[in-house]
Amino acid sequence: MGNITQLHETTPEELTDIILKGVDARIDELKKNFQPKEPEEFLTRQEVCKLLSISFGTLHQWVKKGILEPLTKGGRVYYSRKKIIEDLYNSNPKK
Repeated sequence: MGNITQLHETTPEELTDIILKGVDARIDELKKNFQPKEPEEFLTRQEVCKLLSISFGTLHQWVKKGILEPLTKGGRVYYSRKKIIEDLYNSNPKK
């Protein structure tokens, strides 16, 4: 069975204040540990080539081999910076 808590000589207002203080303390604790999600950054082919110091030909070959995965939107090609790092890390065999 559940625990039963009995309150003696506590007004509803006092109980509300106690609860609100507890909730506020918990919210403050969560705010300290909160890490906002960074917005996704998308790069063009030119930016990817510059970032990785590779040629357009190398980028094209990596896409054909499945090493990098492009995203297309409105006839334009983009690459997720986060996905580039993941894809390159996963494409290298571990020794």
